[in-house]
Amino acid sequence: MSRFRRLSQTIWHCQYHVVWVPKYRFRVLIGEIAQEVENCVRAFSEQQGGEIVELSIQPDHVHMLVFVPPKVSISNFIGTIKGRTAIRVLNKYRRLKKKPYWDNHFWARGYCVDTVGLDEEMVRKYVKYQEMQEKRSERSEY
Repeated sequence: MSRFRRLSQTIWHCQYHVVWVPKYRFRVLIGEIAQEVENCVRAFSEQQGGEIVELSIQPDHVHMLVFVPPKVSISNFIGTIKGRTAIRVLNKYRRLKKKPYWDNHFWARGYCVDTVGLDEEMVRKYVKYQEMQEKRSERSEY
């Protein structure tokens, strides 16, 4: 199986490692709340065409390794997941709204994202290989 995914006119491999935290990094992602967050993240990711490779809910942060189609920006993808998850969790667990300073905010602003893909050395080798293949092709034409 190819590591690339397909759309109608595109092949792609857009994989991201994303980390985000609850407001004030409170350690609230445990038990039922952690399970609800996991269910929401998986559901909302799938709705946007994402494919979760790994998902780890820690008491004070979430780690996710995910494929996101190139037609979806990573900021919109994460914004949707964080926003809709916050609404769902705060409605289901109303006691969280009583935490100091929380009101209707479950997640802290922002997130950390890093792309996951070929390493630089592999890309360099590939480019050099393609260059050599092109030169061979040109020589065989004459």
